[in-house]
Amino acid sequence: MSLDIARSIAFSGLSATSVQISVTSSNISNADTTGYTTKTANQSSSVTNGAGTGVTVTGITSTVDKLLLKSLISATSDLGSADTTNTYLTSLEKLYGSTSSTDDASIGTSLANSIASLESALSSLASTPSSASLQSNVISALDDVASQLRETSSGIQKLRADADQHIASSIDDVNTDLRQIADLNAQIKQTAATGQSTADLEDQRNTALQDVASQMNISYFTASNGDLQIYTTSGQALLDSSAHTISYTAASNVTSSTTYTAGSSSSGFSAVTVNGVDITSQITGGDIGALIALRDKTLPAAQSQLDQLAQQLASAMNSVSNSASAVPAPTSLTGTTSITSSTALSATGTVRLAVTDQSGNLVSYGDLDLSSYSTVGDLVTAINGISGLSASVDSAGHLSIAATGSGNGVAINEMTSSMGSSSEGFSDYFGLNDLVTGTSAADIAVNSKILSGTNELQLATLDSSPSLTLGSSVLSSGSATLVNAFYDALTDSRTFSSTGGLAATTGSFADYASSIVSDVASKSSQASANYTAKETAQSTYASSLSSQSGVNLDEESAKLSTLQNKYSAASALIQAINSMYSALLTAVQST
Repeated sequence: MSLDIARSIAFSGLSATSVQISVTSSNISNADTTGYTTKTANQSSSVTNGAGTGVTVTGITSTVDKLLLKSLISATSDLGSADTTNTYLTSLEKLYGSTSSTDDASIGTSLANSIASLESALSSLASTPSSASLQSNVISALDDVASQLRETSSGIQKLRADADQHIASSIDDVNTDLRQIADLNAQIKQTAATGQSTADLEDQRNTALQDVASQMNISYFTASNGDLQIYTTSGQALLDSSAHTISYTAASNVTSSTTYTAGSSSSGFSAVTVNGVDITSQITGGDIGALIALRDKTLPAAQSQLDQLAQQLASAMNSVSNSASAVPAPTSLTGTTSITSSTALSATGTVRLAVTDQSGNLVSYGDLDLSSYSTVGDLVTAINGISGLSASVDSAGHLSIAATGSGNGVAINEMTSSMGSSSEGFSDYFGLNDLVTGTSAADIAVNSKILSGTNELQLATLDSSPSLTLGSSVLSSGSATLVNAFYDALTDSRTFSSTGGLAATTGSFADYASSIVSDVASKSSQASANYTAKETAQSTYASSLSSQSGVNLDEESAKLSTLQNKYSAASALIQAINSMYSALLTAVQST
């Protein structure tokens, strides 16, 4: 072998070792870089005419276990979903307050505790029903319950609105990742065509792929041309030869009636679309999948439980208040039921309407046989026939009854009246003496006139004697009977239907409120446990992949030491060859 060939071999070894040192140094410096995998400088021997002529670096590659990566992608999607669900349910649980108690009383801040406080206020009032301060305490406690229902309902809708905005921002992130992957696809093909290493670019692409998976469940594969292609689990292309933009517009306002309806132009929430195709139902995992489920299922389920509590509470309180009257009687009563003069009446029995003075003494009255009237207009005409009363259907479509004399008021005794399919009493049917207004947890409230003090709490009953004497007292304030009726309505066992994932149950309002709080706490606890499990699973796959393809500092440091020795050996070989050249030249020159 000539000295030229020997020197060429030595230089090739020095060059190859230099590349390997560079790659190893890069591995060490990127040990903590997210998504970085260990790179290896592959080399092979050079052979010319059957003789070895040195070593050549054939490429720089990394080895990633495709099955492990796929498992990690799936686990990352599951973790994204679990993380988001856990975060939102933790916030939901906080809205409901805490439940705690001592041997003597409940002292928590939950709905159940607020209702227990109302029970306590009514119990105190029953012993001294004429006490203005105790009546005020009852109204204040009832207002606290209504306010807490409204605030909790508002909080739920705020969470739904946050989820909807979060969907929009997460989709923007996915679109950014898809464009990045499309750019990396192009760079990888271009770099591969020039014979250069694409390993670092592939690392970046895998990192972006994991980010997409954390946002939504996907399927993917690498095409024969080297492109990474991404699809929804039902096969809708998100990235093939180019990135397809996912479109979504967040709702400008979110209420309990705002819903998503697939294929409906009137849907409160817009669809998530790609190239005009609705993919909302295909997104069931990742951050976005969890947000859609929270917005459209979990949070509305919690709202439906609150609504049932609010509706039944209002109905129970109003059933009692409509059987009673305040003293002095209010100058006018306006119902809450929507009607028109032509609304048909289905009613039986008798109702008594009376005009009283400020002291509750009778000014005039009339007993009406409800079976005699076929429409609301007929009823209005009959009420107008009672001296001192004026009735009409107001512009808002509600029955209004007023006393025409100065200082006089209107009092009603439902007597044997039975109206509508639910057989409600006259006043209850029209909502003339409602203590509580509203149709859901979002708008439940104490009657504004009672809350402001314009009208008194209804704790009197219009005399039901067969006949009344003008000028006689027909209303007596401070009836313990009505206070007890309110208390019984609040504490008696009643049936609550199955809703929002909570099974049908029987109990008091406080019992049902406790069930609601417990249900939310249970779901929050399950979400937390699920998040912990998914985090462990994802971490396990990430660690396995890191062990397989990540940087091992001990191995790389040992490799660097070996390469330094190889470099020194190659340098020494070159020096030896140079010395041999010098000796040869000297020998030639001396001859």
